[in-house]
Amino acid sequence: MEWINLNNGQTMPLLGTGTNTYGKVDQDYNGELNGDFAPLESALRLGYRLVDTAIVYRNEAGVGATLARSNVDRQDLFVTTKIPNDESYTHSEESIRQTIDRSLAHFGTDYLDLYLIHKPSSNPSVTKRIWQVLEDYYDQGKLKNIGVSNFSAQQIEDLKSYAKIMPAVNQIQINPEEKNQDLIDYLQGQKIVPTAWGPMKSSPDQRQALAKIGKKYGKAWSQVLLRYQVQRGIVVIPKSHNPNNQALNLDIFDFDLSSEDMAQVSQL
Repeated sequence: MEWINLNNGQTMPLLGTGTNTYGKVDQDYNGELNGDFAPLESALRLGYRLVDTAIVYRNEAGVGATLARSNVDRQDLFVTTKIPNDESYTHSEESIRQTIDRSLAHFGTDYLDLYLIHKPSSNPSVTKRIWQVLEDYYDQGKLKNIGVSNFSAQQIEDLKSYAKIMPAVNQIQINPEEKNQDLIDYLQGQKIVPTAWGPMKSSPDQRQALAKIGKKYGKAWSQVLLRYQVQRGIVVIPKSHNPNNQALNLDIFDFDLSSEDMAQVSQL
C-alpha cells in the first residue's frame, strides 16, 4: 500500500474500500441492516487499511464493530466517515457535536482519521456551522483530518473565507464517465487531495480500451483504471463484495503506467 501526503503533514492510503452496501440485505444500499460484514472482514485480511463509511449508510456501528474484531491495530487503520447536512444533525452546534460524538462511539475510538461534510448545504450558514465544529474537534485531536465531499470549487472558495483549517480532502465522483478534471486541477492547486467515489464507472468501450492497455502489464482493465487515478495523486475507494475482485483492486502498486498510456486513459 502507498500513502499520500495531506496538507497538514498527515498521510492517507491511496486506496481503500467503500462500505455503503456492507451489512445490508441483498447488498442493497437501501436494504435492511443484517450485520453481515464478511466483505469488510475480507478486505481487512487482504490488506485494506482505508475504510470509508458515512452516517447516512446507517452502518457506522457495524463497521466499527468489525474493525474492533479484526486483528488490525487501530494505528494502522484510516477511518473516514461523513456527517450529513440534514437539519436533524446540523440544526445547532450542539447537535453537530452530538453527531460527531456518536460517530466516535460507534467506532469505539477516541479519534477518527477523516471526517467529511457529506454534501454542501443549500444554506451556507449551515456549512459554516458544521465546519467550525469540525475545526474544534480537529484542534482537540479527536478528528485527525477534516474535509468535504461533493463540493464545487466555488463552494470551497466560500468555505475558505472563514476556515481556519483548510479541507484535507474533497471526495467527489471521478471516473471515465465523470472526469471532473477542472475540479481536480483546482483541488490539487489548493493542496486538497481528491478522493474518487464511484471510480469504476465506465462504458463497455472504455473497459475494452483499458483491457487492451492492461495486456501490456498483465493487469485487468479495473487495475489500469485504478492505477491511472492513484498515479496522478487521486485516492480511490472501490467497493466489492467479492474477495477476488477486492484482491485485484488492491494489486495496483507493482507497476507504473507509461506517460503514453496515462494520456490514452485520460482521453477515454
